[in-house]
Amino acid sequence: MSDVAHSPPRVTVFDVGPRDGLQNEPDVLAPAVRAELVDRLVGAGLRAVEVASFVDPRRVPQMAGAEEIVAAIERPDGVLMAGLALNERGYERLAACRLDEVRFAFGATESFNRRNQNAAVEESLAAAGRIVVRAGADGIAATVNISVAFGCPFEGRVDEAHVLRLAERVAESSPDMILLADTIGVAVPGQVRSLVAKTAELGIPVGGHFHNTRSTGYANALAALEAGATVLDSSVGGLGGCPFAPRATGNVATEDLVYLLHGEGIETGVDLDALIAVAEWLEELLGRRLEGQVYRAGAFPGTAGQG
Repeated sequence: MSDVAHSPPRVTVFDVGPRDGLQNEPDVLAPAVRAELVDRLVGAGLRAVEVASFVDPRRVPQMAGAEEIVAAIERPDGVLMAGLALNERGYERLAACRLDEVRFAFGATESFNRRNQNAAVEESLAAAGRIVVRAGADGIAATVNISVAFGCPFEGRVDEAHVLRLAERVAESSPDMILLADTIGVAVPGQVRSLVAKTAELGIPVGGHFHNTRSTGYANALAALEAGATVLDSSVGGLGGCPFAPRATGNVATEDLVYLLHGEGIETGVDLDALIAVAEWLEELLGRRLEGQVYRAGAFPGTAGQG
């Protein structure tokens, strides 16, 4: 791959395990347990965590009790606590909890967006604009997540020009970030590098959300950094998947991503040994081996401490 010297000296690793990581699990964890997961991640040095999803629990029962989670978690200074919303009702619930950031997600294709949030893409674009404006007035940061930005389980490969047109529409409301998501893990680094770089030209910070379904997630994360991304999503233990995306498997594992970034000399502020302990706890809690590898192999000299 090309030299990563152009990557930022520090990147925000955004753990989405309490939300994206658990939403596809067969077992429903109690809100108190999910709150403990958030606290453990913060204790390991994560400074941005997606703590809950404000969606209809009848559709995603694993995400029930969002308000209970927010009420139970620690809220230390300097840690950004975010939640997912798919519509304005979800945003209103999130805003009532006074979370720091709303992450509004919509799909780049009609087929996925209909299944994921029962709306046309155009309807979701309009909702995104309204939520960004409302969040600004409420003092809440707003990220707009374009899901299936590289490939859709129903429509196949997604054209880059189409995603860029969507990003241009999103940028009109001036969100704090545009997040490009490889929801089903089909992208390769060249695609990521191109789309991130072109999206960054819109003047809005860009983040990347990658799944490791086809073992390209970590290469894609580095490619995104090369192209100007400043935030990388990941999930402790490599948990993850989407209930409405067939065969979508886990996100890149937070501990694996941190190991990689520290090895490349990129700061994260995360204590890798402490993060591995969180993955070990989660493995015992769920009663199965997780997708991540570093928590099983262990850290290595020069990568374990805070980067």
